[in-house]
Amino acid sequence: MFSKFLEGLTSKQRASIKAVTGNGARWIDQCIEEYLPNCARCVDSFHVVGWANEALDSLRKEAWRDAHQELKELKRTVKRKRGRSSLKDKDSITVHKAEIKASEIKHSAYALGKAPEHLTNKQETQLAEIAVSNKRLYRGYLLKEQLRLILHMDDTDEAKEELGKFFWRATHSRINEFKELGHKIRRHEEHILNTIRLKMSNARIESINNKIKLIIRRAFGFRNVDSMIDMIMLVCSNIKVPLPNRPIGEPAT
Repeated sequence: MFSKFLEGLTSKQRASIKAVTGNGARWIDQCIEEYLPNCARCVDSFHVVGWANEALDSLRKEAWRDAHQELKELKRTVKRKRGRSSLKDKDSITVHKAEIKASEIKHSAYALGKAPEHLTNKQETQLAEIAVSNKRLYRGYLLKEQLRLILHMDDTDEAKEELGKFFWRATHSRINEFKELGHKIRRHEEHILNTIRLKMSNARIESINNKIKLIIRRAFGFRNVDSMIDMIMLVCSNIKVPLPNRPIGEPAT
């Protein structure tokens, strides 16, 4: 679709395009190389943070599986006494702590994915507990935060230096998900720096895309594309729908 769009433009129109921002898809690179050779390629910060969150969530699921397996082994080996277990019993305390640990990891996705300034008190507590109980997962969280903060920088040279530090930490973290992320960031480093230098953002477009997905989901799909486009135009535009016996602009009661 992108190539079709570019083919429909005149050479003058294509020459006027100074930057293209999107995710790290190779087909975007190929289109830019073919049609816009002098254009700056940007990888949007939204997608870069998304890569980090995907790596972190994969690590969280792995940590939960390990904690859940540890809990199962404990329940299998600990001798259960008849009746309701007492929290004063040493074995019961061990099992109870393992249950809490597994539960904390399982329900920590939002706490790990959010920026620190947006955390609730409960989520701050969850993070503090993970920092003590699962240092590997917490290291992954710190790497995600390091990358997120780099993307908010204004100085390109400073951002490049910090990306180099992130690459070293990620590739020496002994966490496969973040090793792969480090190499992915290195491959797209030039395009990420272009985003920082030009202060490009796909935030508004991604917001509209999410709204469209929600419209389709709420409608359980559409029978034809025209109905879908009509609903998108109604929700995402500033169209005023006149109600019977009421002029446009009159507030509803």
